[in-house]
Amino acid sequence: MKNQHLNDNWMYSLLLIPFASALLALNHFGFPFKAGVAASGILILWWVHSGKLSQSKDVWAIFGAFVFSIAGDWFLSNRHGETSRFIMGIALFFLAHVGYLTFTLMNGRLNRLLTLIILAAYLGFYFFMLSPGIEDKTLKVAALFYLLISCFSLGAVLGMKGNSTFRWLYIFGIVLVLFSDTIIALREFAKYEDLDFLILPTYYLAQMSVTASLIVRKLSYKQ
Repeated sequence: MKNQHLNDNWMYSLLLIPFASALLALNHFGFPFKAGVAASGILILWWVHSGKLSQSKDVWAIFGAFVFSIAGDWFLSNRHGETSRFIMGIALFFLAHVGYLTFTLMNGRLNRLLTLIILAAYLGFYFFMLSPGIEDKTLKVAALFYLLISCFSLGAVLGMKGNSTFRWLYIFGIVLVLFSDTIIALREFAKYEDLDFLILPTYYLAQMSVTASLIVRKLSYKQ
C-alpha cells in the first residue's frame, strides 16, 4: 500500500500544467491560457479520479465552480467598458462560489460564529467603501449579493472536515479567491489600484490550490 502511494505521487507533477498556463496568462498570451488554469484543473481531477466520479460526487461542484469561473473571466476580460458584461461576470462568479460552497458543505458545516464576523466586516467594507462608488443600481445589488456568497463560502470552508493537508489547501484556495475579489472591488469601486498586480496571481494560485487539495484527498484514500 505504501509503495502504491509513492507511485501515485507523480500526480502532483500534473500541477505543472496549470502553473505553466498561469505563467503564460500573466505574460499576456491571451484568454485561452487564462482559462487554461481552471480548465486543466478540471481535466486533472477527472484523470485523478479515473472514472470513479460517481463515488466522489462533490467533485462535480468544483467542476461547476471552475466552469463558471472561466465564463465569468471571459465576460470581465471582454467587457470593453460595458456595465452589463461586468454584471454578467459577477453573476457567473457568484455561481462559481455556489459550487465552492456546495463542495464545502458536503465536507463539513457552516461555522456560524466566524461567518457572522466575516459578514459584519465585509458588510461594513461594502457600505462604507464600495457602495458610494457604484452608480448603477443593478451593479450595486449584484456586488452586494456577490459579497454575501463570498462571505458564506469563507465561513463554511472554516468548518470543513477531512485530511488536514487537503483541508488547509482548500481553505487557502478560497481565502485567495476572496482576497483577489477584494482587490478587484477596491479597484473598480474605490479607485484604489496599488494592489492590482496581485489580482491574477492570487486568482490562479487559488484555482491551483483547490486542484491540489483534491489530489491530496484522493491520494490520502489510498494510504
